[in-house]
Amino acid sequence: MRYADLILLSYRTVVSHKLRSALTALGLIIGIAAVVVLTSIGRGIHTFVLAEFTQFGTNLIGVHPGKTTTFGVSGASISTVRPLVIADAVSLSKLENIIAASPMVQGNARVEAGEKQRRTNVLGVGSAVPGIWKIRVISGRFFPEESNPRAFAVLGNKLATELFGTASPLGQRIRIGSDRFRVIGVMEKKGQMIGFDMDDTVYIPAAKALELFDRESLMEIHLLYKSNAAIAEVENTIKRNLIARHGSEDFTLVTQNQMLKSMDSILNILTLAVAALGSISLLVGSVGILTIMTIAVSERISEIGLLRAVGAERRTIFQLFLCEALALSGAGGLCGVVLGITIVRILDAALPALPVELAWAYIVAAFMVSLLIGIAAGVAPAMKAARLEPLEALRAE
Repeated sequence: MRYADLILLSYRTVVSHKLRSALTALGLIIGIAAVVVLTSIGRGIHTFVLAEFTQFGTNLIGVHPGKTTTFGVSGASISTVRPLVIADAVSLSKLENIIAASPMVQGNARVEAGEKQRRTNVLGVGSAVPGIWKIRVISGRFFPEESNPRAFAVLGNKLATELFGTASPLGQRIRIGSDRFRVIGVMEKKGQMIGFDMDDTVYIPAAKALELFDRESLMEIHLLYKSNAAIAEVENTIKRNLIARHGSEDFTLVTQNQMLKSMDSILNILTLAVAALGSISLLVGSVGILTIMTIAVSERISEIGLLRAVGAERRTIFQLFLCEALALSGAGGLCGVVLGITIVRILDAALPALPVELAWAYIVAAFMVSLLIGIAAGVAPAMKAARLEPLEALRAE
């Protein structure tokens, strides 16, 4: 029998029992749709988180104070922590391939403007932050580059509105903690970055932030390096500079690429986990196909006997029932993909805040798994049908 005839006959058999076929394929439809929806949510979260991390650029290196060295004896370690100071940031900014450097101190303090007050995030940074973080001042200006920074403040967009409403805050005096600052700028809207609201933030010079929070060390130094520079060479240059200044490697370098790779790995595992969770329904579908194909063989013993009597080979009988199982699983897989994509489109339209993105690799893999399930579940019934002897099958009639 030609393969085209096998496929046509298999689909005719499936269509002739519409309700039974639909109920059999239902498990696969639900399973495939679940995989499509869950992996789309997982992929959407993956893209969203990486976009949040890269909105401030990708050619970034963070320098953190302190480095832990572990010796051969289990549990024996020594922590050498020396302060990172603003002079370190100035020195690093002059290195080859470094475009800009900014010290960073973060804290939380009460901000007062007239009769209004609220607690908010305070970032002590350098004048190069707009270029490093890719943020813009929409009103006024950012801090000037000064060896002795003055008490200037730049407000996040939301904070400016909360404190001054529609009035311009430029030139106004505000109190941060116990110190007074003059507002010289307002930042553009930037939104949230992994739960940190950049718009509800006040920026002050890093030196003033050290005084405000009574700190000796910077929390971090952010460096922006040239995109065409080799990252290993840049790291070595930074290490040599800081070791010469500190006398030892008492700092830790974290590149943006390292953070992205770690985050990407975690998010890929998350997407794989939700795909595995949705695949549980596929097992139910495979049991349904195995059951219905076993019943079909029992119901069609006389048909098998007649086919064998007129000359059909065992291989033909095997292929016929296996094609029927494949037709069921293929139809269920295709309907599941269509249903899943439809649900994803509806979620995207109804819930714009929920990040969803079709993960085509997982969708194709899920459909292929549905076909493999059809083969796996159809082999045993097909072999049983192929083993029937013509006389015994006809006698069963």
